[in-house]
Amino acid sequence: MIKLGGKVIQVHELTSEKAKLFSLSSNPNLPQVLRSDKAFITRAKNAPKGFSHYITFESLAEDIEFSQGENFTVLPDEFSYLNDEDIVRITPNKEHIRVLYRKRATNNTIMITEQCNHYCLMCSQPPKNHDDSYLLSEAFNLIKLIPKNTKEIGFSGGEPTLFGERFLELLEFTKSHLPQTGIHILSNGRSFKNIDFAKRYADINHFDMMVGIPIYSANPSTHNYIVQSSGAFDETLAGVLNLKKLNQKVEIRVVIHKQSIDGLLDLCEFIGRNLLFVDHVALMGLEMMGFTRANLDSLWIDPFAYKNILSDAVNVLASYGLTTSVYNHQLCTINEDVLPYYRKSISDWKNEFAPECEGCKRAHECGGFFSSSLLHRYSDHIKPL
Repeated sequence: MIKLGGKVIQVHELTSEKAKLFSLSSNPNLPQVLRSDKAFITRAKNAPKGFSHYITFESLAEDIEFSQGENFTVLPDEFSYLNDEDIVRITPNKEHIRVLYRKRATNNTIMITEQCNHYCLMCSQPPKNHDDSYLLSEAFNLIKLIPKNTKEIGFSGGEPTLFGERFLELLEFTKSHLPQTGIHILSNGRSFKNIDFAKRYADINHFDMMVGIPIYSANPSTHNYIVQSSGAFDETLAGVLNLKKLNQKVEIRVVIHKQSIDGLLDLCEFIGRNLLFVDHVALMGLEMMGFTRANLDSLWIDPFAYKNILSDAVNVLASYGLTTSVYNHQLCTINEDVLPYYRKSISDWKNEFAPECEGCKRAHECGGFFSSSLLHRYSDHIKPL
Protein backbone atom coordinates (compact mmCIF):
# COMPACT_ATOMS: atom_id res chain seq x y z
CA MET A 1 0.00 0.00 0.00
CA ILE A 2 1.19 3.51 -0.85
CA LYS A 3 0.32 6.46 1.37
CA LEU A 4 -1.10 9.39 -0.59
CA GLY A 5 -1.74 11.93 2.15
CA GLY A 6 -0.78 12.94 5.65
CA LYS A 7 1.10 15.31 7.95
CA VAL A 8 4.49 16.71 6.97
CA ILE A 9 7.45 16.89 9.35
CA GLN A 10 8.21 20.55 8.59
CA VAL A 11 7.23 23.29 6.16
CA HIS A 12 9.73 26.14 5.90
CA GLU A 13 9.21 29.57 4.34
CA LEU A 14 5.90 28.81 2.61
CA THR A 15 4.10 31.86 3.93
CA SER A 16 0.75 31.43 2.20
CA GLU A 17 -1.93 29.61 4.15
CA LYS A 18 -3.52 28.42 0.90
CA ALA A 19 -2.76 25.03 -0.61
CA LYS A 20 -0.17 25.06 -3.36
CA LEU A 21 0.39 22.54 -6.14
CA PHE A 22 3.89 21.45 -7.14
CA SER A 23 5.10 19.34 -10.03
CA LEU A 24 8.18 17.45 -8.85
CA SER A 25 11.61 16.97 -10.38
CA SER A 26 14.71 15.03 -9.33
CA ASN A 27 16.74 16.24 -12.30
CA PRO A 28 19.60 18.52 -11.13
CA ASN A 29 20.31 19.38 -14.78
CA LEU A 30 16.84 20.67 -15.54
CA PRO A 31 17.16 23.91 -17.57
CA GLN A 32 16.94 27.03 -15.44
CA VAL A 33 13.91 28.30 -17.34
CA LEU A 34 11.89 25.25 -16.21
CA ARG A 35 12.93 25.28 -12.55
CA SER A 36 10.74 28.12 -11.32
CA ASP A 37 7.58 26.00 -11.69
CA LYS A 38 9.01 22.87 -10.08
CA ALA A 39 9.72 21.48 -6.61
CA PHE A 40 13.03 19.61 -6.45
CA ILE A 41 13.22 16.25 -4.67
CA THR A 42 16.39 16.59 -2.60
CA ARG A 43 18.29 13.43 -1.71
CA ALA A 44 21.86 14.81 -1.72
CA LYS A 45 23.61 17.33 0.52
CA ASN A 46 23.61 20.29 -1.87
CA ALA A 47 20.48 20.96 -3.89
CA PRO A 48 20.65 22.79 -7.24
CA LYS A 49 19.50 26.42 -7.21
CA GLY A 50 16.53 28.00 -8.86
CA PHE A 51 13.63 25.68 -8.01
CA SER A 52 10.48 27.16 -6.49
CA HIS A 53 10.46 24.65 -3.62
CA TYR A 54 12.46 21.74 -2.25
CA ILE A 55 11.23 18.44 -0.82
CA THR A 56 13.25 16.01 1.26
CA PHE A 57 12.57 13.19 3.68
CA GLU A 58 12.93 12.75 7.42
CA SER A 59 15.88 10.34 7.38
CA LEU A 60 17.84 12.67 5.05
CA ALA A 61 16.93 16.07 6.49
CA GLU A 62 19.87 16.42 8.91
CA ASP A 63 22.41 15.89 6.11
CA ILE A 64 20.94 18.40 3.63
CA GLU A 65 21.90 22.05 3.57
CA PHE A 66 19.40 24.61 2.33
CA SER A 67 20.36 28.18 1.52
CA GLN A 68 18.86 30.98 3.56
CA GLY A 69 15.42 31.89 2.32
CA GLU A 70 14.84 28.67 0.38
CA ASN A 71 11.40 27.11 0.70
CA PHE A 72 11.44 23.47 1.67
CA THR A 73 9.23 20.71 3.09
CA VAL A 74 10.40 17.68 5.06
CA LEU A 75 8.20 14.62 4.53
CA PRO A 76 7.94 11.31 6.41
CA ASP A 77 10.03 8.59 4.73
CA GLU A 78 6.87 6.79 3.62
CA PHE A 79 6.59 9.42 0.86
CA SER A 80 10.07 8.64 -0.49
CA TYR A 81 8.49 6.92 -3.51
CA LEU A 82 7.79 10.39 -4.99
CA ASN A 83 9.51 10.91 -8.31
CA ASP A 84 9.77 13.02 -11.48
CA GLU A 85 6.54 14.63 -12.71
CA ASP A 86 4.49 13.50 -9.72
CA ILE A 87 2.21 16.29 -8.48
CA VAL A 88 1.50 17.14 -4.84
CA ARG A 89 -0.59 19.61 -2.89
CA ILE A 90 1.07 21.15 0.18
CA THR A 91 -1.15 23.02 2.66
CA PRO A 92 1.20 25.00 4.94
CA ASN A 93 -1.25 26.04 7.64
CA LYS A 94 -2.36 22.44 8.12
CA GLU A 95 1.13 21.01 7.57
CA HIS A 96 -0.41 18.51 5.20
CA ILE A 97 0.53 16.91 1.89
CA ARG A 98 -1.64 15.14 -0.67
CA VAL A 99 -0.30 13.30 -3.71
CA LEU A 100 -2.63 14.18 -6.60
CA TYR A 101 -0.89 12.55 -9.54
CA ARG A 102 1.77 9.87 -9.91
CA LYS A 103 3.57 9.55 -13.21
CA ARG A 104 4.18 5.81 -12.80
CA ALA A 105 0.65 4.94 -11.65
CA THR A 106 -1.73 3.22 -14.05
CA ASN A 107 -4.76 4.83 -12.38
CA ASN A 108 -4.86 8.56 -11.67
CA THR A 109 -8.30 9.75 -10.62
CA ILE A 110 -9.13 13.35 -9.72
CA MET A 111 -11.89 13.85 -7.16
CA ILE A 112 -14.07 16.78 -8.22
CA THR A 113 -16.51 16.88 -5.29
CA GLU A 114 -17.70 14.98 -2.22
CA GLN A 115 -21.30 16.06 -2.87
CA CYS A 116 -23.72 13.54 -4.37
CA ASN A 117 -27.43 13.03 -5.04
CA HIS A 118 -27.12 9.34 -4.11
CA TYR A 119 -26.49 7.85 -0.68
CA CYS A 120 -25.41 4.35 -1.73
CA LEU A 121 -25.37 1.64 0.91
CA MET A 122 -21.81 0.66 -0.06
CA CYS A 123 -20.40 4.09 -0.96
CA SER A 124 -16.64 4.12 -0.35
CA GLN A 125 -16.59 7.95 -0.45
CA PRO A 126 -19.59 9.03 1.67
CA PRO A 127 -21.13 12.28 0.41
CA LYS A 128 -20.71 15.53 2.33
CA ASN A 129 -23.14 18.41 2.02
CA HIS A 130 -20.76 21.36 1.92
CA ASP A 131 -19.28 23.73 -0.63
CA ASP A 132 -16.16 22.05 -2.00
CA SER A 133 -16.05 23.87 -5.32
CA TYR A 134 -12.38 24.56 -4.57
CA LEU A 135 -11.72 20.97 -5.69
CA LEU A 136 -13.07 21.75 -9.14
CA SER A 137 -11.01 24.94 -9.32
CA GLU A 138 -7.93 23.00 -8.23
CA ALA A 139 -8.57 20.44 -10.97
CA PHE A 140 -8.04 23.11 -13.64
CA ASN A 141 -4.62 23.92 -12.12
CA LEU A 142 -3.77 20.24 -11.78
CA ILE A 143 -4.55 19.49 -15.43
CA LYS A 144 -2.03 22.14 -16.50
CA LEU A 145 0.72 20.29 -14.61
CA ILE A 146 -0.03 16.74 -15.79
CA PRO A 147 2.43 15.42 -18.41
CA LYS A 148 1.15 15.48 -21.99
CA ASN A 149 1.93 11.80 -22.55
CA THR A 150 -0.39 10.58 -19.76
CA LYS A 151 -2.45 7.71 -21.15
CA GLU A 152 -5.64 8.19 -19.12
CA ILE A 153 -7.04 10.13 -16.19
CA GLY A 154 -10.30 9.77 -14.27
CA PHE A 155 -12.76 12.21 -12.74
CA SER A 156 -14.92 11.11 -9.83
CA GLY A 157 -16.81 12.26 -6.76
CA GLY A 158 -19.28 12.35 -5.22
CA GLU A 159 -21.14 13.17 -8.38
CA PRO A 160 -18.99 15.37 -10.66
CA THR A 161 -21.85 16.33 -12.99
CA LEU A 162 -23.53 18.27 -10.17
CA PHE A 163 -21.31 21.17 -11.25
CA GLY A 164 -23.13 21.19 -14.58
CA GLU A 165 -21.64 23.52 -17.17
CA ARG A 166 -18.53 24.12 -15.08
CA PHE A 167 -17.72 20.40 -15.16
CA LEU A 168 -18.15 20.34 -18.93
CA GLU A 169 -15.73 23.27 -19.13
CA LEU A 170 -13.21 21.16 -17.19
CA LEU A 171 -13.58 18.36 -19.73
CA GLU A 172 -12.99 20.80 -22.59
CA PHE A 173 -10.00 22.25 -20.74
CA THR A 174 -8.59 18.74 -20.28
CA LYS A 175 -9.05 17.95 -23.96
CA SER A 176 -7.18 21.14 -24.84
CA HIS A 177 -4.25 20.61 -22.45
CA LEU A 178 -4.03 16.81 -22.69
CA PRO A 179 -5.15 16.07 -26.27
CA GLN A 180 -3.79 12.49 -26.27
CA THR A 181 -5.15 11.50 -22.85
CA GLY A 182 -8.24 9.33 -22.42
CA ILE A 183 -10.85 10.38 -19.85
CA HIS A 184 -12.93 8.09 -17.65
CA ILE A 185 -15.74 9.67 -15.63
CA LEU A 186 -17.50 8.00 -12.69
CA SER A 187 -21.08 9.27 -12.56
CA ASN A 188 -24.50 8.00 -11.54
CA GLY A 189 -25.67 9.16 -14.98
CA ARG A 190 -28.73 11.07 -13.82
CA SER A 191 -27.62 14.47 -15.14
CA PHE A 192 -27.58 13.05 -18.65
CA LYS A 193 -31.35 12.55 -18.54
CA ASN A 194 -31.38 16.19 -19.60
CA ILE A 195 -30.86 15.89 -23.34
CA ASP A 196 -29.41 19.40 -23.60
CA PHE A 197 -26.75 18.51 -21.01
CA ALA A 198 -26.04 15.24 -22.82
CA LYS A 199 -25.70 17.07 -26.15
CA ARG A 200 -23.39 19.63 -24.61
CA TYR A 201 -21.26 16.75 -23.30
CA ALA A 202 -21.23 15.08 -26.72
CA ASP A 203 -20.21 18.35 -28.37
CA ILE A 204 -16.87 18.18 -26.55
CA ASN A 205 -16.11 15.54 -29.18
CA HIS A 206 -13.30 13.86 -27.26
CA PHE A 207 -11.54 11.00 -29.02
CA ASP A 208 -11.63 8.71 -25.96
CA MET A 209 -14.04 9.66 -23.16
CA MET A 210 -16.26 7.21 -21.29
CA VAL A 211 -18.81 7.53 -18.48
CA GLY A 212 -18.93 4.68 -15.96
CA ILE A 213 -22.52 4.45 -14.66
CA PRO A 214 -23.77 2.03 -11.98
CA ILE A 215 -26.93 -0.03 -12.35
CA TYR A 216 -27.46 -2.48 -9.52
CA SER A 217 -30.69 -4.24 -10.41
CA ALA A 218 -33.20 -4.69 -13.21
CA ASN A 219 -35.83 -4.02 -10.57
CA PRO A 220 -36.19 -0.23 -10.15
CA SER A 221 -37.16 -0.53 -6.49
CA THR A 222 -34.06 -2.57 -5.65
CA HIS A 223 -31.74 -0.19 -7.49
CA ASN A 224 -33.35 2.82 -5.81
CA TYR A 225 -33.00 1.17 -2.42
CA ILE A 226 -29.31 0.41 -2.93
CA VAL A 227 -28.57 4.01 -4.00
CA GLN A 228 -31.04 5.39 -1.43
CA SER A 229 -32.69 7.74 -3.92
CA SER A 230 -36.24 7.69 -5.24
CA GLY A 231 -36.56 7.76 -9.02
CA ALA A 232 -32.85 7.08 -9.55
CA PHE A 233 -33.33 4.01 -11.78
CA ASP A 234 -35.49 5.78 -14.37
CA GLU A 235 -33.26 8.84 -14.49
CA THR A 236 -30.07 6.76 -14.74
CA LEU A 237 -31.53 4.68 -17.57
CA ALA A 238 -32.64 7.83 -19.38
CA GLY A 239 -29.10 9.18 -19.02
CA VAL A 240 -27.58 6.02 -20.51
CA LEU A 241 -30.01 6.08 -23.42
CA ASN A 242 -29.35 9.75 -24.16
CA LEU A 243 -25.58 9.23 -24.13
CA LYS A 244 -25.74 6.26 -26.48
CA LYS A 245 -28.21 8.08 -28.73
CA LEU A 246 -25.43 10.64 -29.12
CA ASN A 247 -22.80 7.93 -29.77
CA GLN A 248 -20.98 8.45 -26.46
CA LYS A 249 -19.07 5.67 -24.68
CA VAL A 250 -20.83 4.21 -21.64
CA GLU A 251 -19.72 1.59 -19.14
CA ILE A 252 -22.20 -0.14 -16.81
CA ARG A 253 -20.73 -0.85 -13.37
CA VAL A 254 -22.30 -3.44 -11.05
CA VAL A 255 -21.08 -3.83 -7.46
CA ILE A 256 -21.86 -7.33 -6.20
CA HIS A 257 -23.10 -7.72 -2.61
CA LYS A 258 -25.93 -9.28 -0.62
CA GLN A 259 -28.50 -6.75 -1.88
CA SER A 260 -27.60 -7.18 -5.57
CA ILE A 261 -26.56 -10.84 -5.88
CA ASP A 262 -30.05 -12.38 -6.11
CA GLY A 263 -30.93 -10.21 -9.10
CA LEU A 264 -27.53 -10.34 -10.82
CA LEU A 265 -28.53 -12.77 -13.57
CA ASP A 266 -31.74 -10.86 -14.26
CA LEU A 267 -29.72 -7.65 -14.47
CA CYS A 268 -27.29 -9.21 -16.95
CA GLU A 269 -30.24 -10.36 -19.08
CA PHE A 270 -31.74 -6.88 -18.83
CA ILE A 271 -28.48 -5.30 -20.00
CA GLY A 272 -28.19 -7.80 -22.85
CA ARG A 273 -31.76 -7.28 -24.04
CA ASN A 274 -32.10 -3.54 -23.48
CA LEU A 275 -28.60 -2.03 -23.32
CA LEU A 276 -26.73 -4.16 -25.83
CA PHE A 277 -25.13 -1.01 -27.24
CA VAL A 278 -23.13 -0.11 -24.10
CA ASP A 279 -19.36 -0.31 -24.46
CA HIS A 280 -18.35 -2.23 -21.36
CA VAL A 281 -19.85 -3.99 -18.33
CA ALA A 282 -17.82 -4.28 -15.10
CA LEU A 283 -18.82 -6.72 -12.36
CA MET A 284 -17.12 -5.52 -9.19
CA GLY A 285 -16.33 -6.74 -5.68
CA LEU A 286 -16.92 -4.65 -2.55
CA GLU A 287 -14.45 -2.12 -1.18
CA MET A 288 -14.50 -2.06 2.64
CA MET A 289 -14.57 1.71 3.02
CA GLY A 290 -17.13 4.35 3.99
CA PHE A 291 -20.71 3.13 4.22
CA THR A 292 -19.75 -0.46 3.36
CA ARG A 293 -18.24 -0.86 6.80
CA ALA A 294 -21.31 0.65 8.49
CA ASN A 295 -23.66 -1.61 6.50
CA LEU A 296 -21.45 -4.69 6.38
CA ASP A 297 -24.02 -7.11 7.83
CA SER A 298 -26.47 -6.08 5.10
CA LEU A 299 -23.89 -6.22 2.30
CA TRP A 300 -21.26 -8.87 2.90
CA ILE A 301 -21.36 -12.12 1.00
CA ASP A 302 -18.26 -14.23 0.52
CA PRO A 303 -17.20 -14.10 -3.16
CA PHE A 304 -16.53 -17.84 -3.00
CA ALA A 305 -20.21 -18.36 -2.15
CA TYR A 306 -21.38 -16.63 -5.33
CA LYS A 307 -18.68 -17.83 -7.72
CA ASN A 308 -21.12 -19.98 -9.72
CA ILE A 309 -23.54 -17.06 -10.05
CA LEU A 310 -20.62 -14.89 -11.20
CA SER A 311 -19.76 -17.49 -13.84
CA ASP A 312 -23.36 -17.52 -15.06
CA ALA A 313 -23.48 -13.72 -15.11
CA VAL A 314 -20.30 -13.47 -17.19
CA ASN A 315 -21.58 -16.12 -19.58
CA VAL A 316 -24.90 -14.30 -20.04
CA LEU A 317 -23.12 -11.06 -20.89
CA ALA A 318 -20.66 -12.84 -23.18
CA SER A 319 -23.51 -14.60 -24.98
CA TYR A 320 -24.84 -11.17 -25.96
CA GLY A 321 -21.38 -10.15 -27.18
CA LEU A 322 -20.90 -7.54 -24.46
CA THR A 323 -17.34 -6.57 -23.50
CA THR A 324 -17.16 -7.68 -19.87
CA SER A 325 -14.66 -7.45 -17.02
CA VAL A 326 -14.56 -8.81 -13.48
CA TYR A 327 -12.91 -6.43 -10.99
CA ASN A 328 -11.85 -6.62 -7.33
CA HIS A 329 -11.86 -10.40 -6.90
CA GLN A 330 -9.16 -12.94 -6.04
CA LEU A 331 -8.22 -15.82 -8.33
CA CYS A 332 -8.93 -18.45 -5.68
CA THR A 333 -12.54 -17.23 -5.32
CA ILE A 334 -13.58 -17.51 -9.00
CA ASN A 335 -14.18 -20.35 -11.44
CA GLU A 336 -11.86 -21.01 -14.37
CA ASP A 337 -14.44 -19.85 -16.93
CA VAL A 338 -14.24 -16.31 -15.50
CA LEU A 339 -10.48 -16.01 -16.15
CA PRO A 340 -10.78 -14.51 -19.67
CA TYR A 341 -12.73 -11.62 -18.12
CA TYR A 342 -10.65 -11.22 -14.97
CA ARG A 343 -8.74 -7.95 -14.48
CA LYS A 344 -6.17 -6.77 -11.93
CA SER A 345 -8.11 -3.62 -11.13
CA ILE A 346 -7.23 -2.39 -7.62
CA SER A 347 -5.09 0.75 -7.62
CA ASP A 348 -1.57 0.07 -6.35
CA TRP A 349 -1.83 2.60 -3.52
CA LYS A 350 -4.56 0.53 -1.81
CA ASN A 351 -3.60 -2.98 -2.96
CA GLU A 352 -2.23 -5.73 -0.72
CA PHE A 353 -2.19 -9.50 -0.29
CA ALA A 354 -3.42 -11.53 2.68
CA PRO A 355 -1.19 -13.74 4.84
CA GLU A 356 -3.00 -16.76 3.34
CA CYS A 357 -1.54 -15.81 -0.06
CA GLU A 358 1.99 -16.70 1.05
CA GLY A 359 3.55 -19.12 -1.44
CA CYS A 360 0.90 -18.63 -4.13
CA LYS A 361 2.37 -19.43 -7.57
CA ARG A 362 -0.15 -17.18 -9.32
CA ALA A 363 0.09 -14.08 -7.15
CA HIS A 364 1.50 -12.12 -10.11
CA GLU A 365 -1.74 -12.81 -12.00
CA CYS A 366 -4.04 -12.00 -9.08
CA GLY A 367 -5.58 -8.62 -8.32
CA GLY A 368 -5.15 -9.08 -4.59
CA PHE A 369 -7.20 -7.15 -2.03
CA PHE A 370 -8.16 -3.65 -1.08
CA SER A 371 -6.13 -2.77 2.01
CA SER A 372 -9.42 -2.08 3.77
CA SER A 373 -10.56 -5.67 3.11
CA LEU A 374 -7.61 -7.05 5.04
CA LEU A 375 -8.59 -4.84 7.97
CA HIS A 376 -12.31 -5.58 8.00
CA ARG A 377 -13.49 -8.60 5.96
CA TYR A 378 -12.43 -10.90 3.17
CA SER A 379 -13.19 -14.38 1.91
CA ASP A 380 -12.82 -17.38 4.20
CA HIS A 381 -11.61 -19.40 1.21
CA ILE A 382 -8.34 -17.66 0.36
CA LYS A 383 -5.57 -20.16 -0.36
CA PRO A 384 -2.29 -20.25 -2.31
CA LEU A 385 -2.60 -21.69 -5.82
